[in-house]
Amino acid sequence: MNHSSRYLSEVSTLAKLIKADEIEKMAQALCDLRDNRGGRLFFLGLGGSAANASHAVNDFRKLCNIEAYAPTDNVAELTAIANDGGRERIFITWLKESNAFHYDALFILSVGGGTDTVSVPLKPALSMAKARRMTVFGIVGRDGGYTKKMGDHVIVIPTVNKKHITPHTEAFQSVILHCLVSHPLLQKNPTKW
Repeated sequence: MNHSSRYLSEVSTLAKLIKADEIEKMAQALCDLRDNRGGRLFFLGLGGSAANASHAVNDFRKLCNIEAYAPTDNVAELTAIANDGGRERIFITWLKESNAFHYDALFILSVGGGTDTVSVPLKPALSMAKARRMTVFGIVGRDGGYTKKMGDHVIVIPTVNKKHITPHTEAFQSVILHCLVSHPLLQKNPTKW
């Protein structure tokens, strides 16, 4: 079997392994965030997950009428925070400046989910979110790291090939996010196509 056939076979397996009821619970909680709490949705991600966070902000705002933000969309502010306070504080400082509170939610996109050595800025942001009683969503890979331990609605993308953890996790972040923004509970505005 060539690489492309094997990779697509892994994608097919993953699509069957992800539990649809977990996505449904996320949709319900996001609907509650918008309709009952009037809360904002803060997407946090690093690397490829930061790109997915930016895309998610667009879709949740445009299609679902959910006020959404990603600190990684403002590189000047984020690098100023890192320069002045250290890389590990980029997200917690940004969330504090945004007055994130219990009626808001955090949505983590991460391959490792945040550990003591990888995606380090996620741990203090998660701790602050829990201290402020924010709902924490996540789509992560591997064992889910701190996001899985601390989150309320977290989907861990199963590992079907250790060599493809990152590409599969980041690809399925996008798949699940698109499932959510097109969900009848959440989508308020039509897409062009």
